[in-house]
Amino acid sequence: MNLRPKLRSPPAASLPHSTKPTPIKMPSKSLLRPTLVLASFLSLLAFYSFVLHTPPNNRSATSIDAALGNRNALSLHRADKVKIYMYDLPRRFTYGVIESYAAARGGEPVADDALLKYPGNQHSAEWYLFSDMNRPSEERIDSAVTRVTDPEEADLFYVPFFSSLSLVANPVRSAAANATSDKTVYSDEQTQEALMDWLEEQKYWKKNNGWDHVFICQDPNALYKVIDRVKNGVLLVSDFGRLARNQASLVKDVILPYSHRINTFKGDVGLDNRKSLLFFMGNRYRKEGGKIRDLLFQLLENEEGVIIKHGAQSRESRRAATQGMHTSKFCLHPAGDTPSACRLFDAIVSLCVPVIVSDYIELPFEDVIDYRKIAIFVDSTSATKPGHLVKLLRKLSPEKILKFQKELQKVKRYFEYEDPNGTVKEIWRQVSQKLPLIKLMSNRDQRIVLRDLAEPDCSCICSNQTGISTTL
Repeated sequence: MNLRPKLRSPPAASLPHSTKPTPIKMPSKSLLRPTLVLASFLSLLAFYSFVLHTPPNNRSATSIDAALGNRNALSLHRADKVKIYMYDLPRRFTYGVIESYAAARGGEPVADDALLKYPGNQHSAEWYLFSDMNRPSEERIDSAVTRVTDPEEADLFYVPFFSSLSLVANPVRSAAANATSDKTVYSDEQTQEALMDWLEEQKYWKKNNGWDHVFICQDPNALYKVIDRVKNGVLLVSDFGRLARNQASLVKDVILPYSHRINTFKGDVGLDNRKSLLFFMGNRYRKEGGKIRDLLFQLLENEEGVIIKHGAQSRESRRAATQGMHTSKFCLHPAGDTPSACRLFDAIVSLCVPVIVSDYIELPFEDVIDYRKIAIFVDSTSATKPGHLVKLLRKLSPEKILKFQKELQKVKRYFEYEDPNGTVKEIWRQVSQKLPLIKLMSNRDQRIVLRDLAEPDCSCICSNQTGISTTL
């Protein structure tokens, strides 16, 4: 019986005006008052018993209902995920690349692929994505994609070729050394061709003309030999520096961050230990757009508070770079051979405000990161005017620099490949957002009349050179 309506009623003693007087005998009136008082007491006792001592069975039922609700919501969430089928490629395209890289550097063969170690480098996104796809599904609940083992269920197909490592599998050697060596030399070009020969025989590659396939080619030269054969797919790249307008675009492809090479800064925001104004350490002499580096060296190397050093990749250089970035307010990011370079991401995880001097740079995850809040952008023409750059930086107040640092603190997880809530998770989210376009292009391919055009028909895909971002 529900006692709540009765408990909401005031006690009878408070309602004399609403009760019509009835003549009664004195003995009966004396018995009525104790009865009403006792009834009120019992009602209050029942109320507190109900509120404070809800039976365990009722609490359990509530918990079970909530758990079932959460489980149903989770099932619906999983149903909404983009389904990815990862090809089980022949070994030569994955672990075989690692093995060839190690062998070229004097490494000993190993009996178990699990013992092979992917070498740490700035292009290791291909390893992190491959490893993530191989994790148990229960460890990837928050991912925007889910791996399926039946290709018939797949929305997208991931091709996990270690293309960047393949590019550098052999150490740099002279032409004479290559000619006289009796060892089998690993060939990246042959490996790329072999990959495409294998892939183009696959049923699901042919089905949609490759539009629903995902390739990682983070090094600017990765897959260069076969890029025209994979250009329909979703390309995971660091920038568009070596790609033509009909090969890549912001609409169909995903920009990845390089894996940072220096240690993440573990401290909090602050300027007390950041005595240097501006820091840069890297190769002074680069090609193409990177030629600006030499000009910046000439302008900045004698400026007070500026540390600018020439240095190649090495363990010692990384230690020096870590120290420099962790103790500087600003970190210079000039273009390399292509518009982007790993030092931008080194600076971000160091809470060292990036100063970006690169006119055609594309940046990762711009739908969730406003880079104006974490970096300073200076065009090349202004940056190479004597005194302009340091004057600009010295004008910024400590409060403004701290504001930059706080924003860097918020977003740096997006650039941590080993963070479960970091880079890999975000890459898959970006890939999942390409699915509507992929379906559009696949359907369009099925019905379009083929034409003999002098130029590729790219009218439906934005150029990577126009500077205009097109969204679906």
